[in-house]
This record gives sequence, C-alpha cells and structure tokens, in this order.
Amino acid sequence: MADVAATRYYQPALRNSLDPVITGNGDRLRFESFSGCCGVYARLDLLADGMDGGDIGHGTSNFDINDPLRLALSRIAPNDPLHLRVGPDELAVTTLSGPLVEKKVPLPQRWVRGFAETQVIAPTFDLRAEVSAADAVRLMRSLPTRGRAGELWVVPAGRTLRTTSRPAPGAVCLPGPARLAALNRMLRHARTLRLYGPAVASGSPPSASAWEVELAGTRLTLMLSPHVSRGFSGEGAVLDLLAGPEAQADADLLSVLLAWEPRIDVSDLAVQAGLTTDRVRAALTQLGTAGRVGYDTAEAAYFHRELPYHAQQAELHNPRLRDARELVRGGAVTLDATTATVRSKDNVYLVNHTGRVMGCTCLWWAEHRGGRGPCKHVLAVRMTIRGDQR
Repeated sequence: MADVAATRYYQPALRNSLDPVITGNGDRLRFESFSGCCGVYARLDLLADGMDGGDIGHGTSNFDINDPLRLALSRIAPNDPLHLRVGPDELAVTTLSGPLVEKKVPLPQRWVRGFAETQVIAPTFDLRAEVSAADAVRLMRSLPTRGRAGELWVVPAGRTLRTTSRPAPGAVCLPGPARLAALNRMLRHARTLRLYGPAVASGSPPSASAWEVELAGTRLTLMLSPHVSRGFSGEGAVLDLLAGPEAQADADLLSVLLAWEPRIDVSDLAVQAGLTTDRVRAALTQLGTAGRVGYDTAEAAYFHRELPYHAQQAELHNPRLRDARELVRGGAVTLDATTATVRSKDNVYLVNHTGRVMGCTCLWWAEHRGGRGPCKHVLAVRMTIRGDQR
C-alpha cells in the first residue's frame, strides 16, 4: 500500500505520500491508498480469518509508513510473528526486530476527492473474469514493458486471459499495464485473480477497471482510472448525484443510520430511511465526498468509514457544481422545448436537453464529450429543469 502511495505512474517524480488510510469495520481491517498521480486506487482487505488476536474495533485513521517500518516489514519471514495495533492517533508494529510506532498525519485533499469518485464508479462494475494465480502470472508476464504500453483490453479466453488492442463484449480495459506493478509482489501468494469492469462493446471508450488478487484471509484490489494521465480526483462522476436538491438532507439522515457496517445494503438502508434507492445512492455519494463510505467490488456492497472532512465541503471540492448553482441562482438558464440557453459572463452556450446525454457548445464538452462528468452548463440546466433554487 505504501508503494502505491509513493508512486506517480504519470510523469514520475520523487515520492511524496506514504500514508494509507486504515479502517476497522468490526470484522476486518481495510488499508486504502492512492498513487501520487491519483490514477490508481489500492485497497487491502485483511479479513477476520487472516488475523489472530482480540476483537477488531471500529474507526478510521491514516498513518505515515516511513522507511524504517518498510524495512522491518520487508524482513519478515513466512513464519515470523507480526503484531499490529491500530489506534486513533498511532500505528504500532512489532516484529522480531522490535517495535515501531507511526503517528497520524494529514490526509491529502485529492485523496478525499478520489474516494468520492471511486465509490461512484465502482458500483457500475461487474465481475468479468476469474483465473488461477498461474494464469495471472502468465498474463502479467505477457504485458508490454514500460515505455511500449498503450491502451490495452483483456478478454477471457477459455480458462485464461488474453490481451487485445480493441474493446469487445466482456473485455476489461487495461490503460497503462505498468500500473499493475503492485500485484506482482502478491501473485506468488495468490489463489485467484478477478477482473471487474463496466459493460463494453465494440468501439467503447477506455474505462476504469478493478483487479483483485485473493490470498489467504486477504484481498488486494487495484482500481485503475480510464487514462494514465487522468486521476480519479478529477473524473466528475459524482456531480450529477451531488446536484440533487435532497442529497445533503438525505446524507444527514443516512449518517445516523451507518454503524460501521462492513457491508451496507442499499435496499435495507432505503427501508430504514424511508427513501427510494436512487435517493439513498445519491446520499451515499454525498457521504462519499466526505470520505464516509467506500465500495467493495468483491462483495458488491458499500462500507462505512470516517475521514476528517465534512459533507458540506462537497461544493468546495467540485467547482463545477458550485459554478452551476451560481448560474441557476443568477437566472442564467433559459429553457425551450429542446434547447437551453446558458449565459456565463460574456458568453452564451447552448445545451440540448432532449436526449439521455445532454450536449453543450462549451470547450469542456468539446474536449471531453461527457467522459469526465457534465460541464457546469449542463449541470445548471438539469437543476433548472428540476426546479432547484439553491
């Protein structure tokens, strides 16, 4: 986890952050981190049968993993004991070489935005392939070396996997194979490799994907952004859900119902809160923006965590959302039957609001075509159609 946090897979630079987030969910410990470029999200789930000790408590904190601790961990032999104690303010690790203590450190704000994006993107994934560790090793050895790797797709081929340069039904995108480097160290201990991704077809654009290695009592998951040059902190997948007028109020309601659950069932939560499942998902997105929920692809379920940020900071972290609200409050949107006119400063933009995907005449839409979330003009039009006033 520290290796991922220390690495920039796009425009490599010196390491700057080695502070995984650790959450106790009562039945497991979760370690989470982002790469320096925020394009790789990593999570290590240490399950109950992977530990021997006292009860696992509830809470979230983050600690620096410095070189002395990294060295001590690297020297542990297969049968050596490791004692781990995670508290609100420090992480204590004891090996045969002696004890080491790491203190709590500030959390990068980009990570909070990345946590919000990944928990919106990951629920769109389904399991696409599962292969043995031996087949996983063969796949990793067949991947292009650094400097020759472009956009690849991985498709099931019988009981194994093969790479292709084009998307096809059942394929999983692999943008930047070098970003899977953290898996190599784990494969000799692995049982299986599972691939997750959204549904794709011939001609589909690059998409995010998740790669999960299962070990004894442990799961390691790497989630890759759609492009090496794009970090999760700027994907914009949360904007539509955050823009709903009820999202903040619903999030406040749901926050009192979360009980450090390792598996949050959306349907059960909807019944408890008296809300529709769509409103629950929007509220979970709001809570995710504050880092309070994540998503586990292996169990297809949300989980509860707490980070030192507040849901009210959602707009601070998403300037497009803040700007869209300003446009609505300023009466900048004029609707007609098929097209909306949005006046922003000295410019006028047209938004077609008749189709499933709204298009805009602004530069953002021309560059990204909706691939990084809606522009502020589309958001403002959707708010106006709904009758939002704030």
